[in-house]
Amino acid sequence: MPHIPVQPGIYKIHAHIIGPSSLVTATEYALKHGAPVITDRMNPLPIEQDWIIEPTESVPGAPYLIHLAHHEAAGLVVPEDKLYVNSVPREEWAKFTFERVIGGVKILSDKGLAWRSGHRGAQIGLVAPKPEFQETWTLEFVSPVGED
Repeated sequence: MPHIPVQPGIYKIHAHIIGPSSLVTATEYALKHGAPVITDRMNPLPIEQDWIIEPTESVPGAPYLIHLAHHEAAGLVVPEDKLYVNSVPREEWAKFTFERVIGGVKILSDKGLAWRSGHRGAQIGLVAPKPEFQETWTLEFVSPVGED
């Protein structure tokens, strides 16, 4: 499938997994590669669940960076095919593209691997893409960057 453009802005990223609505969530504890990124229930405070999605450059087809909206130095990284958030230099952040699939979008790394969450609380892993709902996500636009 061809990549689709995404409007730059602040988003909540919903997982399509069985059970209550789950959002992409930065955990509060750091490990070797940063804080694991999991799916979890909606938190009352958005600091761990609001994400900025923005293109790496202003040209059509450019990949996107994803980082915390309320801690803009903390971007997504993908060591060992698992998703973490870390305050490393922006050049080390992972790049992603989006493809339209039935029910939402598939989020792909620059290696062509898809985000996957098997259940609420699981760390998001990257896998070879398959037509499975655990690899489908909904991007809920919250606001443009810089608006409160």
